[in-house]
Amino acid sequence: MSEKEEGKYYVDVSKLTFEQLKKVRTYLRKLIEMGGSDLHIKAGSVFRARVNGTIIPISEGVFEKEDAITFAKELLKGRYAEFVEKKEIDLVYPFDEHSRFRVNVFFQMDGVSAVFRVIPVSIPDMETLHLPDILHSFVHKERGMVLVTGVTGSGKSTTMASIINEINLTRKKHIITIEDPIEFVHKDKECVINQRSVGEDTLSFGRALRAALREDPDIILVGEMRDQETINLALHAADTGHLVFSTLHTIDAKETINRVIAQFPTEEQNRVRLSLAGVLQGIISQRLVKTVDGGRRAAMEVLVRTPTIEKLIMDNRDFEIKDAIEHGKEHYKSQSFDQSLMELYDEGVISKEEALNNATSPADLELKMSGIGNGTRSSHHNDNDEVIPTEQRDDIFGLK
Repeated sequence: MSEKEEGKYYVDVSKLTFEQLKKVRTYLRKLIEMGGSDLHIKAGSVFRARVNGTIIPISEGVFEKEDAITFAKELLKGRYAEFVEKKEIDLVYPFDEHSRFRVNVFFQMDGVSAVFRVIPVSIPDMETLHLPDILHSFVHKERGMVLVTGVTGSGKSTTMASIINEINLTRKKHIITIEDPIEFVHKDKECVINQRSVGEDTLSFGRALRAALREDPDIILVGEMRDQETINLALHAADTGHLVFSTLHTIDAKETINRVIAQFPTEEQNRVRLSLAGVLQGIISQRLVKTVDGGRRAAMEVLVRTPTIEKLIMDNRDFEIKDAIEHGKEHYKSQSFDQSLMELYDEGVISKEEALNNATSPADLELKMSGIGNGTRSSHHNDNDEVIPTEQRDDIFGLK
């Protein structure tokens, strides 16, 4: 953008009334009170909130196009010219001492839109999130790579923050995080934690990751492995004795391995495959599912490093990984999505319909629910697949 254009989009903060931002804050407070996760703002439309995974309207009047532009100026202030140039922009918006939001503001055909995602100020512990016990083993690894994956909005950042928090409480290490933007803020406890935001504290993931290797880290968190350079540097860091955590937008362990390797030219893929097989400690893939009480819980596939898994990756036999994960459940505490869903269903946490809707192999899972194949019929459900209340279950099994 030229100096002339920058001047054209310069925002004189002294002339702003912040009335539109005040209006948006009203709906942000409403979102918090409803226990929602996202506020959707769109020029020419009503305000909407995502609550327990469902988007619902929370206003009567629409947000006029000109008001939406004014809101963008009030929110972004000096960054408004950057927004006009790039057409979208990320930031973190501190609402009050208890709530922060990750925000993306963008242009669309009807004007300006924005999505505010709630970032809890307090970091939930692993037990509160009902994370599988095997995830505690990743907290105590000395080196290697752990990947947390899932679609946008599946809770990857929360799971990652919980693991880093556990390390911060139990180990004496130096942790460097490279994020875009910083979501959960970690305070030094047993660890020294340096958090760097791309665009503010560093120019890029690759640049910060290269510098991190000279900053005496024990643990490096890379917010997302977006490109070949970042993946290469992360693999190198893991191979040289560091513990590296990162995320990818992939649906399961098999796709995660394929995505990492596919980032490279064909002639380099074998090298990357061998490197990944050598450093990978685990892959946590998650999907949020609706619980019978109206909440949400993460169903998780967990790949754990074993000699078998390492050999399958090295030999390009990724299609066998799901079976290896399932067979390792008893000895290594790994689990596939379908095994996780089966447990949640068996415990009465989710319905049969929700389990099947999120299953990797719905037909196989339904057979297991019926007591055919690996697995037994859930004792927490009756023949009509209704969840049996705890008191009634106790009566059935003679526990009252």
